[in-house]
Amino acid sequence: MPNEISRNWPAPAKLNLFLHINGRRADGYHELQTLFQFIDCCDMLDFQVTESPELRLHSDMSDVVADSDNLILRAAKSLQQYTGFKGGAEIWLDKHLPMGGGLGGGSSDAATTLVALNQLWNTQLSTEELATLGLKIGADIPVFIHGFAAFAEGVGERLQRVNPNEPWYLVIAPDAHVSTAAVFQDPHLPRNTPKLAIDTLMSQAWENDCQNLVVAQYPQVAKALGWLLEYAPSRMTGTGACVFGEFSSQQQALAALAKLPSDMHGFVAKGMNISPLISRIQHP
Repeated sequence: MPNEISRNWPAPAKLNLFLHINGRRADGYHELQTLFQFIDCCDMLDFQVTESPELRLHSDMSDVVADSDNLILRAAKSLQQYTGFKGGAEIWLDKHLPMGGGLGGGSSDAATTLVALNQLWNTQLSTEELATLGLKIGADIPVFIHGFAAFAEGVGERLQRVNPNEPWYLVIAPDAHVSTAAVFQDPHLPRNTPKLAIDTLMSQAWENDCQNLVVAQYPQVAKALGWLLEYAPSRMTGTGACVFGEFSSQQQALAALAKLPSDMHGFVAKGMNISPLISRIQHP
């Protein structure tokens, strides 16, 4: 009798509520200070454990499946190799988050894969072990594995739990795919923002050090941000291209969304300090 499909594992988006770049390390990575918060917009994954060791990814997006370097498959394979698990998995991805938007969709998909298969394969790794495994695949993956809003330092792997306000957001996804690698390699990127104590950072106005560079290079991002700033405090998340505005109520965010120009795409989402993935584990 085949194993049942385990359904509806969420892979939530994140926002960088601020992003400061403090310097470049000898290995080429950058020292950061950033604040991660989840939103209730998610990719969804289903898993079926198999006796054979093959790992297969199914998605209606051909460019997701065709990429042999896909983060989901890399995550599954790394867990399989690290634990010596003899079986495999069929994985289905229902993609909702825009790719290349700075919402962390690929990293979140990989994190959910590690967390779900650790449970379904009964490999019993701790959260810390999963986060260490995830960090080798992508710098943002540990925050999704831990599942709490976090102040992050280093390359984003040193996490400290925080509880910022949980406003409603209007997120606009410009029709642009911004390369994170290209942004961090750009000679004009600011790399000298002073490191500050968390209490100072949490109490001052929040900014994104990548924003001016991306806005100058991507007119779609500049247009979206310019429009959104008319309605709410707004900025870019990560290295872009998505921008978000903060609203105190869902009604206000939906009212702004209703005025969104027809050539822009956006959605309303709730800020969350606890990831929907954690809720899925605790209440299967």
